[in-house]
Amino acid sequence: MPPDPSNDIKIMASPLAGESPTVLMGFPGSGLVGSIALQYLVDQLEFPLIGNMTSKYFPPFAMMAKGLINVPVRIYEKAPLVAIVADIPVHPMICYEVANGIMDWLAPYHPKEVVALAGVVTNEPEKRVFGIATSDEALARIQELTQFLPVGSISGIASSILTECKVRGIPGIGLLGETVNAPDPRASAAALDVLNKMYDLNVDMQPLLDQAEEIESTMHRLAEEVQSTEVSQKRENLPMYG
Repeated sequence: MPPDPSNDIKIMASPLAGESPTVLMGFPGSGLVGSIALQYLVDQLEFPLIGNMTSKYFPPFAMMAKGLINVPVRIYEKAPLVAIVADIPVHPMICYEVANGIMDWLAPYHPKEVVALAGVVTNEPEKRVFGIATSDEALARIQELTQFLPVGSISGIASSILTECKVRGIPGIGLLGETVNAPDPRASAAALDVLNKMYDLNVDMQPLLDQAEEIESTMHRLAEEVQSTEVSQKRENLPMYG
């Protein structure tokens, strides 16, 4: 008999304090939009850490700061909000198991709404936020705050989470920050600004925007250094005549 995949997804957390919580989820993806936005949110609003999630399928990776290790997938709560924040990407082969495990754990608390934050790569620099939802009612909540793509698809853990919401009849919303394939605090700030307006969070965005400027400045400097090195190498390789 094959093993039950649900046994390989372990959630260890205190019982949620609030009833019918709104659940925010951010996993690494394009631009690390969801992870950056939600970690910034829980830090700024001082969400208590209430639990974590582990799996034998997760890569052997953990962040550390000031000598302390962080479990790669963490659960925070500040009622009525719950935030699930991850430092690790979820492999496509286990997206269903992870999404199903999270939603099974949440089901007894009857979540009011689930919001997944992610990034979408475009060829534009505008940092727009595209909205998707599991129902017309959920879509109406973000109609004035996001832009809608006429057709398209999403992949990864965000798509699995929203699919689980759809089949379980739980309102689900996806906020997709327009980004590039590099850490993108500016896209994260754009997505977080939508959350600010949806839930009247009053999160101060300026430190995150300052971080974006610092990262952009560093990337610009590195690009100039690479270009300068390439030009120097080309000159060194010029043929000699005489």
